[in-house]
Amino acid sequence: MTRAAEMAKIVGKGSVDIHGEAGTTSSGSTGKTTNLQQGLVKAWSVFDGRSTPSFYDSFNTASITDNGTGNYLLNFTNGFSTKNYGTVLSHQHTVSNSGADATPTQSDSTTTTTAVRIEIYESDAARDPVYCNALLAGDLA
Repeated sequence: MTRAAEMAKIVGKGSVDIHGEAGTTSSGSTGKTTNLQQGLVKAWSVFDGRSTPSFYDSFNTASITDNGTGNYLLNFTNGFSTKNYGTVLSHQHTVSNSGADATPTQSDSTTTTTAVRIEIYESDAARDPVYCNALLAGDLA
């Protein structure tokens, strides 16, 4: 059977379960896919941090709390099993093309299983970015 024929058979079935070393990925007739593998990105967002912060797009992120210039709390729809998840951030420069930092403030007092604090600095000053990207990987609760 060719790959095209195999894919047509899978698509026509309307439901797929794939089992492998990393875990299980399943897709029902809704076309939505749930990734249960450990270590995959479980939440991400691209947001505008100016004025009233808002999402351009996101996955498993419920809201953004604005705590002041360049200081945000990213709230998850579904929480992580522990507060020891990985966070990767980046943002578009607001002033120049140098000296930019987008850092998660992950400490016992600010990181929880349901939210992460994000602080944006550029040239040693807090800034509200036009675009901020956040990727979070870990195990969901």
